[in-house]
Amino acid sequence: MTRTDIPPSVTLTKPAPPSSQVRTWHTVRPYALLWRREMTRLRHNPLRLVMGLVTPLLFLVVLGTGLEAASSTLGKAQLNDYRAYLFPGALVMSVQAPAIAVGISLVWDRRLGMLRQMLVSPFPRSSIVLGLALGGATTGAVYGLALLAVGGIAGVRYTPMLLVVLVELLLVSLLFTSFGLLAAVTIRQVDTFQIVVNLSLMPLMFFSGAMFPPNGLPGWLDTVVKLNPLTYGVDAVRRTLPGPDVLTSEQTRLMLGDWNPPVYAELGVLAALTAAVLGLATYRFSRTQ
Repeated sequence: MTRTDIPPSVTLTKPAPPSSQVRTWHTVRPYALLWRREMTRLRHNPLRLVMGLVTPLLFLVVLGTGLEAASSTLGKAQLNDYRAYLFPGALVMSVQAPAIAVGISLVWDRRLGMLRQMLVSPFPRSSIVLGLALGGATTGAVYGLALLAVGGIAGVRYTPMLLVVLVELLLVSLLFTSFGLLAAVTIRQVDTFQIVVNLSLMPLMFFSGAMFPPNGLPGWLDTVVKLNPLTYGVDAVRRTLPGPDVLTSEQTRLMLGDWNPPVYAELGVLAALTAAVLGLATYRFSRTQ
C-alpha cells in the first residue's frame, strides 16, 4: 500500500541531529566510555572493594584502639579519642589503592596491546587520560563512601557535612589517580611500577599528619610534613568531619607558623597540584608511540 497524501518532495527519513550535538557527543564519548570501564570493573569485582577496606579498617580499629588504651594506661594521653583522630587518615588511605590501580591497569594495557588500540582511536589522547582519571577518582570515592558508612565506630556523626567530606575525598582520589597515571606513562614494567608506587605511598601517609599531630615536630620532620601535599588533604578532611572535638582542636589543626590555613586554601593546593600532575601525565601520554 502506498501513501498518496504525502507530496513527492516530502521524505520520511529521520532528521539528522545538529552538528553541534554531534561534536559535543564526540568530545564527551571517550570520557564516558573509559569512566564506564572502571565502573564495570568495580561492579563485577565486589571482592576488590571488600579487600580494599581491610587495611584502613585494621589501621583504624587495631592501631587506634591499641594506642588509645596504651596512652590511657600510661597516663600520657594527649588526645581524647585517638580513633577519631585516625579516621581521616583511614579515609585517605582507603581512596589511594583503587586510584593507583588505574595506573597499574594502564601498564597492563600497554603490555597486553590494548593501549595500542586506544592510541589509534579517533579520540584525542588527552581525553583518554582524563577519562581514566575520572574513573579512578570515582572508584576511590566509592571506597571512601563505604568507610564513611562505618564512621560511627570513630564517633563520626551522620550529618549533611559528610557530603562535603565525600567531595574532598573525590579530590584526593583524583590526585592519587593523577600520580598513578603519570607513573604509568613513565614506567613501562609492571614490577617496577608497583615498587615505585609502594615506596612512594607509604612515606606520603606517614608524613601527612594522619597518625600524629602535624605541629610541634622536630625541625626536619616539621619541614617534611609541611611540604607533603597529602598533609593538607588529611587536615581538610579532619576539620570537615562532624565528630568529637579532637578533630577541630587547636592541638590537632595544621599551623604554618602562626597561620592556620582555611579549608578552601588547603583544597586549592590539592586542586592546583592535581591539575599540574594530570597535565604532565597528559603531555607524556600524548607523546607515547
